[in-house]
Amino acid sequence: MTNAHMTFERAERYLLGLIGERDSQRKSLGLDRIRALLRALGDPHRSYPSVHVGGTSGKGSTATMIAAALSASGKRTGLHVKPHLHSMTERAAIDGVSIERDRFGALLEEMLPAVERVTPAHGKPTYYETLLALAFLYFAREGVDAAVIEVGLGGRLDGTNVLLPQVAVITSVGLDHTEVLGNTIEQIAAEKAGIAKPGIPLVLGVEREEAIAVIESRAREVGAPVIHAARTAELKPGEEERSFSVRTAQSGYELELSVYGSFQRGNARTAIVALEALPHSLRPSVESVERGLARVAIPGRMEIVNGDPPVVLDIAHNAEKAEHLADALREHFPGRTMHALVAIGEGKDAAAILQALAPLLSQVTVTSFEAAGRRPVAPSRLAELARSFAPARVISRPDEAFARACEACAPGEVLLVTGSTFVVAAVRNDALARRARLVAQ
Repeated sequence: MTNAHMTFERAERYLLGLIGERDSQRKSLGLDRIRALLRALGDPHRSYPSVHVGGTSGKGSTATMIAAALSASGKRTGLHVKPHLHSMTERAAIDGVSIERDRFGALLEEMLPAVERVTPAHGKPTYYETLLALAFLYFAREGVDAAVIEVGLGGRLDGTNVLLPQVAVITSVGLDHTEVLGNTIEQIAAEKAGIAKPGIPLVLGVEREEAIAVIESRAREVGAPVIHAARTAELKPGEEERSFSVRTAQSGYELELSVYGSFQRGNARTAIVALEALPHSLRPSVESVERGLARVAIPGRMEIVNGDPPVVLDIAHNAEKAEHLADALREHFPGRTMHALVAIGEGKDAAAILQALAPLLSQVTVTSFEAAGRRPVAPSRLAELARSFAPARVISRPDEAFARACEACAPGEVLLVTGSTFVVAAVRNDALARRARLVAQ
C-alpha cells in the first residue's frame, strides 16, 4: 500500500461508477458475491455481535434507536443505515459519528485487491455491496462491541443477510420495491422473513395480519422464536407530544423522543423489545435506554426546521411512510394546511404517496433531482397527479423550487419537503441556512 492513500473524492467516484455496471453485476444473484468479498476481507462481520433490522418502513429509525441505546450503555456501537443524506460516510458510523473521509478512502483502497479477486468468478461487487463491506470492515478494525445493521432491500437476498445476529427485527411490511420483492403483502413478507435464523429471536413490529402469518410460518420452518412488540410491550402516550411510557414484563421505561410522530413511538417500542431480547452482556439498563432514545436525531425524518413558514423534511418514498407522515403532521400541526415541495423516484407509487398526503395539501410544487443511477418521476406527470386534489406547478431546480415555495406559503401554512431522499438532501442545507439567517436577524 502506498503512503498516499486514495482520497475520499476518488473513492466516491469509484463507487458511483459501480452504479452503471449492473449488467456485469447480475452475473451472480443472491449472496454468493458478498460472501466471497467478505471472505477475501477476513469475514469482518463475524468479529462482533450484531442486530439485524429489516422492514418496509421504520427500519432506519428503529436501528438508530437500538444503536443509540447501546452507545448510551457504554458499548462502542457501529451503525449501518441507508440511504445516506449528504455523504457516503454516513453509512459507517460509530457512536453517532460517521467514518472520517480520509479513513473511508484508505479502507476502500485496501479493499480493492479483494474486489479484484472475487470479480472473475462472481462479477464486480455492486455499489451497495462494496459500501456494506466497507462498513463491516471499519467496525471490525475499530473493535466495536456491537453493530446495528439495517437491511437494504427485502431481506432474503439482501447483502446484509450474511449476518448471524443476536436479534433480528422486522418493523413493518408494506408495498414498496414491488418490481423486486413482489406485488402482494404476502410476497413481500416472505422476502423480509428471509432474515429469520435458527434460534435467533425475531422481533416483529408488523401489524398486518396477512404479513404476520407469512413471517410466523417462515420462522417456524427455520426455528426462530418470534416476539411481537405490540403484544409484549404496552405503549402509553404521555401528556406531551413526544413523551410516552413503555411497559414490558421485565421493566418500565419513561421516554421522551427528540423526533416527532406517533409512528416513532411505535419504532421505539420495537427497539426496546429487541434490546431486551439481547444476551445479558449486551442488554442496556433502563436508564441507558431512556438516555439513548432521548438523544436520537434522524435527519430527514419528520425533521422540523423552525421559521416562517416552518419547514418539515421527511423522506416519504412509499405509501406506508406517507401515511405515517400524514398522521404525524396532523398530530403536530393540527388544523394547518401544507404546501408540499415534492419529487419522487421512478418506480415508486407516486399516486399512492400523494393520495396519503392529499387531505393536508393546499398546493404542490413539483421539482426534480439529479442522482447517479436514479431518475425522478417526470415532473409533468407528478404535477398532473397532484392536480387531482390541489393546484400544482413545476420548478425543476430544487433550490429555486424551495425558495419559491417558501414565498408562496400562505400565513400559517407549513412547507413540507418530501418524497425522494434526493430532494430532501438537495433542499435540507438551504432550509437550515434559512433558519440560521432568521435567527441572526
